[in-house]
Amino acid sequence: MELSNEVINLGKNAEEAVQEEFKKIDELCEYHSNRVLNAFQKYHVSDIHFNSTTGYGYSDVGRDVIEKIFAEVLHTEDSLVRSQFISGTHALTVALFAFLRPNDTMLSISGKPYDTLDEVIGIVENPSSLKAYGVKYEQIDLIENDFNYEKISERVSKQNIKLIEIQRSRGYSLRDSITLDKIEKVIKTIRKVNQEVIIMVDNCYGEFVDKIEPSQVGADVIVGSLIKNLGGGISPNGAYIAGKKELVELAAERLTAPGLGKEVGPTLGINKQILQGLFFAPSVVASSLKTAVFTSKLLEDLGYKPRPRYNEKRTDIVQTIEFGNPEKLIRYCQGIQMGSPIDSDAIPEPWDMPGYTDKVIMAAGAFTQGSSIELSCDAPIREPYVAFMQGGLTYQYGKLGVLHAIQNILK
Repeated sequence: MELSNEVINLGKNAEEAVQEEFKKIDELCEYHSNRVLNAFQKYHVSDIHFNSTTGYGYSDVGRDVIEKIFAEVLHTEDSLVRSQFISGTHALTVALFAFLRPNDTMLSISGKPYDTLDEVIGIVENPSSLKAYGVKYEQIDLIENDFNYEKISERVSKQNIKLIEIQRSRGYSLRDSITLDKIEKVIKTIRKVNQEVIIMVDNCYGEFVDKIEPSQVGADVIVGSLIKNLGGGISPNGAYIAGKKELVELAAERLTAPGLGKEVGPTLGINKQILQGLFFAPSVVASSLKTAVFTSKLLEDLGYKPRPRYNEKRTDIVQTIEFGNPEKLIRYCQGIQMGSPIDSDAIPEPWDMPGYTDKVIMAAGAFTQGSSIELSCDAPIREPYVAFMQGGLTYQYGKLGVLHAIQNILK
């Protein structure tokens, strides 16, 4: 589908208006690129670390170096970075089952977590859920996109909460993603009344978007996916759990087996892709941010409601657009698919997707199935009909994908 002159000119006008924001993103990219390079050099990465192991995966020096580098980059004591993690949801599940025991209580202080955790927690009944194992769940909703500090302090001071979960990104909710200054403030609030509770941050979509990570403001453990930010569009799968050494070891023994922990896990030739993905990650995250900023300005010019606005501070790569109309929402997602390099002739339709409570439309013409660091757009079909867009391996491809989506709405 060729782009019309009208759409091309709309894009040029939006692009000219966001150049100051692009400069800030470029500075951030250089800052994180320097940090990643320093980590590679500190741990003397060599082509020996690209070698593969099979079977048990004993003495995989590449795997060990990868986990040291991730811990360095994420400012944590240790990390578990494995292709055996199927997704970010899987890594979060492993962490929760590793840290929680029967009669423990998990408290979410950022409202209900992402839809795919409903059955993990037991919000939706499942015989394999935490609830089925006797783990209790509570949540405290946000108030006007900020934590309910007073209620959190009161609840946590009672000392019977084992783990606090904070979801940095918005998921499929209409709240804003949570900035690190708010996360720092709430962690300080918690630590005034409770020094023992485990504070875990779902860091998906957030890495390299700010100069710091949640681990630098007091989080005990952070979790993320390698088919999002830190995989750089190169890692074909996997996820990470990073944080305090004893917590990472608990997670490793849940992923593998007690007594084995981090000592096993064959890499099957994936080391080079994980390392190369991390190396590219600052640049790819910058491209995703530029695509989001461009989209926000362009859709605002067309009269829609984007969040964040193009010049607002961001804490993740997710851009939402409120269409207020199911047809326009679906056409936008279908247009993103048309502007993709893979399966551009496919027409996504809403469907009952496993793990979700509403019909969902997902557009992702990606080299890696389900990758959301590549340009993708998805949405639950429910009012007020909001699209959740993220990714862009390069800004140029991201921009072209968005322009195709705009044309599909206008035509």
